[in-house]
Amino acid sequence: MSKEVKKDTNTVSGKKTAKELQQEVAEKAKKVADAANKVAEAAEEEAAEAVAEAAESVEGAENTENAEGEKKGLFGKKEKKNPYKEKFEEMQDKYMRQLAEFENFRTRTDREKAQMFNQGASSVLEKILPVVDNFERGLAAVPEEEKNSAFADGMNMIYKQLMKQIEDLGVTPIEAVGKEFDPNFHNAVMQVESEDVEEGFVAQELQKGYMYHDTVLRHSMVAVAK
Repeated sequence: MSKEVKKDTNTVSGKKTAKELQQEVAEKAKKVADAANKVAEAAEEEAAEAVAEAAESVEGAENTENAEGEKKGLFGKKEKKNPYKEKFEEMQDKYMRQLAEFENFRTRTDREKAQMFNQGASSVLEKILPVVDNFERGLAAVPEEEKNSAFADGMNMIYKQLMKQIEDLGVTPIEAVGKEFDPNFHNAVMQVESEDVEEGFVAQELQKGYMYHDTVLRHSMVAVAK
């Protein structure tokens, strides 16, 4: 073996140049690559044929199953149900129920949050109303000759600013004088003789009442004509 290899080596070194050797190696590499490509193409064709055969087998099995199911249905026998389809329908029904429950929970939570906010806001605003009453009493007690003074003007501006802020929050005064007495808005504390309004109507407003949006924040304290 060693003698043959040595003989071939001597022959190559004696008769073939380096360029010829490179060409020969390149040709052999090309042949090997072509053979490998042919093998890969053959493998891909075989795989494609196998996939097609498997698909045909599955389709044939489904057609056979459907035909058997139809046949059983014609003869009055119960059709075989697909367990995967039943599981899917069960999970879909469960998902829809949970989605509906979540929507109800979110709606209920938003409503409760709004109610809590309104309760907190109405509680704070109700505590501010005595301050408004004191402003009105103080401004009403200013002597006529001092109503144009800087102090009176400053107090009046602060009062207007305060009323503007609570009005922006949704607080509005309840109309009382000249209106028919309504226990939902008015709190009657006395009856008086009056020539200006009819019997059962509000003649005087002793303390102003306020609404917070659609809720009574404080009833008007009134005197009703008799």
